[in-house]
Amino acid sequence: MPKPRKRLVSLEATPYYHCISRCVRRAFLCGTDTRTGFDFSHRRGWIVDRMKQLSKIFAMDINGYAVMSNHYHIILRIDQDAADAWTNREVAERWLQLFKGPDSIKRWLAGDVSGQGELDRVGSLIDLWRSRLKDLSWYMRCLNEYIARLANQEDGCCGRFWEGRFKSQALLDERALLACMAYVDLNPIRAGMAKTPEASEFTSLRERIRNPDTTALAPFQDQSTGHVIPFAFEDYLQLVDWGGRAVRAGKSGSIPENAPPILQRLSMDPSEVLNFMTQRVENPTHALGPVSLLRELAQSVGLKFLKGIGLGRRLCPEPG
Repeated sequence: MPKPRKRLVSLEATPYYHCISRCVRRAFLCGTDTRTGFDFSHRRGWIVDRMKQLSKIFAMDINGYAVMSNHYHIILRIDQDAADAWTNREVAERWLQLFKGPDSIKRWLAGDVSGQGELDRVGSLIDLWRSRLKDLSWYMRCLNEYIARLANQEDGCCGRFWEGRFKSQALLDERALLACMAYVDLNPIRAGMAKTPEASEFTSLRERIRNPDTTALAPFQDQSTGHVIPFAFEDYLQLVDWGGRAVRAGKSGSIPENAPPILQRLSMDPSEVLNFMTQRVENPTHALGPVSLLRELAQSVGLKFLKGIGLGRRLCPEPG
């Protein structure tokens, strides 16, 4: 039975989350339909554009993404401090880019609020909106519902476009983040849709390579200051290139001699990293990270057990 989202998301444990949504009804709803030959690939652009639009409104940074034929991955960082620092006006203006607000909010923005009671109601509403603008479920809702409406309108039908609710995976340390980002960017190669990472359309890595100055994606440690992905872009490129070669050669589980130095620095077993990057995961673990952090997360969200202990032990071993 699926767990409530509040039992899978804890900002005290980590701000990083890997989310997956999959299409329903028929395969290739975002790519070329092998039955009719109709090309739906333009919908992949819809998803990327909507991701970026929402990241400018929500307190969410995009660390990575890959949009496939019938599903997509996105890795988000929830910036709780940024949301808490927004002024009430900024919260209202952000929310009103997505939803129609009540007249009281519009009067308040125009400086025409009458009475303390109305002012209190406005304050309560803005507090609610602020909490939603740093909420993973609301980000994904605004992404998936928007795409579903567009697709249903194009198909001239109604009903579900996405399979149930989205899946989420908490990434508990930098090793989990590194491995998951590489896993996501290598999706097109695993699926046989591209031969190299830089040729993989609708992925964050291709966007970074083609547009090094992009502001739509979170920067790496060697590209900026402040909130950054905690490793260098060059190290990440080496890892993805190494993993991509192994995927294409079918070498899952082997340990190439040229394993990227970042794996040694982070005490990661190259064979376990390769196994992780080359697998196809339908149901991701609840969280990814060292066992100690997995247990802390379980305790913080009121669970006795979290799926992912075995993988965490292999991929993110405890220090010495």
